[in-house]
Amino acid sequence: MIESTSRGTIALRGEYITLAHAIKAAGLASTGGQAKLLVRAGQITVNGAPAMQPGRKLRAGDRFGKAGGPEWTIIS
Repeated sequence: MIESTSRGTIALRGEYITLAHAIKAAGLASTGGQAKLLVRAGQITVNGAPAMQPGRKLRAGDRFGKAGGPEWTIIS
């Protein structure tokens, strides 16, 4: 479904990836539960804005990361 190609990019193997799965793939959380907690606590941004929905669909070109930290870009 996904492939972390290098620090800063995640390659899609389908049309989209959920925010929680992308957080796990980037190594920001070790479990899906941790990823969901990070999102619901307002610690994750998508395209520069705070994200509150762990199930949000990310598509090629979207960027996400911890607020104030490095960002990852979704690529196709």
